[in-house]
Amino acid sequence: MAKFKRVLLKLSGEALAGESGHGIDNTILSDMASEIASMVRAGIQVALVIGGGNLVRGISASAGGMNRAQGDAMGMLGTVMNGLAMQDALDKQSIDSVVMSAIRMEPVCEFFDRRKAIKLLNSGSVVIFSAGTGNPFFTTDSCAALRAIETECDVIMKATKVDGIYTADPVKDPSAVRFDDITYKEVIARGLQVMDTAAVALCMEQKMPILVFKMEKGNLTTATVEGSLGTLVHC
Repeated sequence: MAKFKRVLLKLSGEALAGESGHGIDNTILSDMASEIASMVRAGIQVALVIGGGNLVRGISASAGGMNRAQGDAMGMLGTVMNGLAMQDALDKQSIDSVVMSAIRMEPVCEFFDRRKAIKLLNSGSVVIFSAGTGNPFFTTDSCAALRAIETECDVIMKATKVDGIYTADPVKDPSAVRFDDITYKEVIARGLQVMDTAAVALCMEQKMPILVFKMEKGNLTTATVEGSLGTLVHC
């Protein structure tokens, strides 16, 4: 029996880009869709938030001289594009999915509706939340935290390049030690780069656990069924 019944999976846009670092790698996209399809077929309800960093990042655009709010608006559109790409990949897996945007843009995708999203999840559809929160200065981490709470998910599963949360960046510091579990307060106090501080604080307030694990083939299903991979952030 799966440890979690309803999960919100948070993927980075960069993960879709692969080694090129930009755009969408169709092989990676297909592999991710296949993993998600396996979760759905196992009876797990899946909500999804994908970042837009493979296409455009508001912070990066701002650093280049663009108005931050304008850059964030472009970033929100990037998440919609990634959401539509994932929807197409899930179609190829015969998995029903709906893209919901925090910004109205019918008929490209649906406008976010909490009650409808829950009904879709209950029916076995994957719901892909896009356009962040619809506001500048909020990351897709904040979107993931907000939507997970609104749709009553059991956990936020954040897929990363490393196998959990460490005392320091394990790529830069070989002596870094991995946590099996850690509290929200310690994450914030240590300044660990799990999710942005606003997202972690919101999860702490609403007691929404965060499971951070490495995005590798088979890990999505294993993490959902066993809950034993990576690092769990909790009270």
